[in-house]
Amino acid sequence: MLLIRCPWCGPRDETEFRYGGQAHVAHPDNPADLDDAAWAEYLFVRDNPLGSFPERWVHIHGCRRWFTVVRDTATNEMDPEEVAR
Repeated sequence: MLLIRCPWCGPRDETEFRYGGQAHVAHPDNPADLDDAAWAEYLFVRDNPLGSFPERWVHIHGCRRWFTVVRDTATNEMDPEEVAR
């Protein structure tokens, strides 16, 4: 189990949260100009690095707020110093 540190509620069990995907995904500048392949790329293709990775999480059984955390994908460790609101 992961212990996730909510910036507002403190450390909690992962069962209180839902994963929101990769953080800092750039939105298309002009969505009307995208073809189907570009939309598919934007909606479904995400990075899958080994190491530090910024993610969005929501505390559904707590404050219900969204936040970004940097998780090491090799160890699942989350650095509380790298949690951003």
